[in-house]
This record gives sequence, structure tokens and C-alpha cells, in this order.
Amino acid sequence: MKNIIIFALCAFALVQSVSAQEKNNDKVYTTFGGNGGILSFSDVKDNGTKVNNIPRFTFFFNIGTNYNYDVSDHFGFFSGTNIKNIGMITEVGDTKLKRRVYTLGVPVGFKVGNVKDGIMLFGGAEVDLAFNYKEKTFVNDDKKSKFNEWFSDRTQTLMPSVFAGFQFSEHFSIKGQYYLNNFFNQDYSSNGVKPYQNLDAKLFFVTLGYNFSRKDFAKK
Repeated sequence: MKNIIIFALCAFALVQSVSAQEKNNDKVYTTFGGNGGILSFSDVKDNGTKVNNIPRFTFFFNIGTNYNYDVSDHFGFFSGTNIKNIGMITEVGDTKLKRRVYTLGVPVGFKVGNVKDGIMLFGGAEVDLAFNYKEKTFVNDDKKSKFNEWFSDRTQTLMPSVFAGFQFSEHFSIKGQYYLNNFFNQDYSSNGVKPYQNLDAKLFFVTLGYNFSRKDFAKK
């Protein structure tokens, strides 16, 4: 809980700081967008044995806001807040498990290229706070059970990652993002049973992002 409070306070302070600067500096501005469609992949091992996984695609619910500082027309920094829907689909025999989390992320990154016109390379790191977990079980494609939990202990609370991408127009970009820690909390226990004790899962996703420029956002 202490980590969650610190994370939330830092994110709030960042938003307030950039919003205050935005009024006095045209190099500091806000853009609105998100990750768009996310195609997730996973490397899952159960007690060291690789588990078959199926790529997972989702449009909903991925939105965000970036706070930008352009040092020049060719280099800048950004941070922000965004909500993502990330997860995995695993299959063992005739049983399929779909697991996902909604996260609130705070990225910190740089951009280099034609920053003024929005054609550039970018990269950085992000920390996500997982706030809603959902799990579905299918047997022979027949749904047998599902549940979701708020601030679940089944996954890691904080999920650090690194990312890199290319913005090829003022409004669209492609990005890859890799999560550094295990998706599951191996210490989670329910009625004395640790269902994720032997599971090690790393997530990677590719997304076609969208972005409304400062000018377009102001018009809307």
C-alpha cells in the first residue's frame, strides 16, 4: 500500500508541475492519445517448462496523455499517464486461460528527430500500477469460469518496463514495450494454495499508437 500511495503522489505532482509550466512556456505542452490496438505476446514457463501461448489483441481500453518538453525542434522529453489493457492467453491441452490487467502507467522518455513536425524516434521506461485483474477459464472453448479483482495480489502491483518506437506522422506511431518482472505474484496464496508459485511470465507488446497534436487537441 505504501508503494501505491508514493506512486500516486508522484504521478499527481508530475501532472501539476507540467500543467503549471504549460501556461508560461510554449516548449512545454500536452498531447492526448494512447496505445491504440495492443498486440501482446508472452513467454510463459511452468516449473521451467514452456507453456503454449496465443497472441492477444485488444483495442479497449487504452488511452493516455503526454506532457512534453521540447529542448529544440529535434530533441525533447516527455512523461505522462496512460491506462492500458495488457495480458496473455495460455493453452495447455484442452484448457485455455485468459488473464489480463488494467494498469495506470507513468512513462519517462526522450524523442529525437523532426520533433516539430512529429516524425521521430522515441524511447524510455515506464512503471505501471496494476489495478484490475481478470481471469477466464475455457475448456474445449466452452467458458467454465471467470472473475475479476480490484488491486489483486495475483499479479505484481508495480510493473516496470522499457519501450522504443517510431512516430511516422503527426498522429500515428508504432511502439514495442517489454515488461521486466514476472507478470504473476508467485507468493500469492488462496486457501493455502499458491496457484502461480511455479509460473514465470514475461510480457511484450506491439502497438499502433495514436496522438492528437497540441493544435488539434486545442481545437477539439
